[in-house]
Amino acid sequence: MASKEVIREATHADSWYSASKSQLNTQLDGWLAAVKTPVKCIGPGTEGQSTAELPVPGARIIIAPHAGYSYSGPAAAWAYRSWDISKAKRIFLLGPSHHHYLTKAALTRCTHYATPLGNLPIDRETTAELHKTGHFEWMSQSVDEDEHSLEMHLPYIYKMLSKTYGTNPTNFPPLTPILIGNTSIPTETLLGRLLAPHLADPTTAFVISSDFAHWGLRFSYTLYRSPGSPQTSLTKSSPPPRNPPIHESIKRVDFECIGACESGSHMAWLEALEETGNTVCGRHPIGVVMAGVEE
Repeated sequence: MASKEVIREATHADSWYSASKSQLNTQLDGWLAAVKTPVKCIGPGTEGQSTAELPVPGARIIIAPHAGYSYSGPAAAWAYRSWDISKAKRIFLLGPSHHHYLTKAALTRCTHYATPLGNLPIDRETTAELHKTGHFEWMSQSVDEDEHSLEMHLPYIYKMLSKTYGTNPTNFPPLTPILIGNTSIPTETLLGRLLAPHLADPTTAFVISSDFAHWGLRFSYTLYRSPGSPQTSLTKSSPPPRNPPIHESIKRVDFECIGACESGSHMAWLEALEETGNTVCGRHPIGVVMAGVEE
């Protein structure tokens, strides 16, 4: 691998989030500080439980959203406050490909990922090892910089690493970003198998980039569920439902998928997506990790 420094620029800064180091620092600190203990669990399998300790001991894998920070910043803080990186020697970041068509997965050729807070070092050794398997391609610089699903997590990752390992990025655990394409079930299983040793390693932490339901006509997804009635899809002419309101129906669909995640079963995840049609944009990165956890 070439030793020349190649930096992926923070191309979405100043549009999707602040390009000002001081302003971004203040925002991230504020969102993280707003997460108070005890934190109530919301998943179907953990509802009613709570945790008084943050980060959650052993919580090395988190799922967090990748919309613009005005939408996702406060929500992502709940995941990052829970993230236990106290023993981390390497970090994996998996996100879906929104613009570049892939059927497998792709790795970065860059040596660093830039953020307004500083540059994150890339784990060149791990990316090289994964590429040698023949199941990962290289991203071009333009594909890398066009994709927001990875970039939107970089400031949070930098912030959390600096809190744990000090302000010098050379002391940070290096990052392995992986762009996941429109993978088939066998491909998800294969990629999961390749990542399984890292998932089992207590010194490796993971971030999965994913929003959940994208609901509305512009997303071609208007599923509505009412207790005791068959599920249906609403149209422009549908009267506004009241029992339950739309947001409660969306919550139920998302929670069904969250419950599948809690099960630890890759097949349960796939079946929940099939049953609900849920427009989870990180369905494939989540599927890869679910498959790896099962190994």
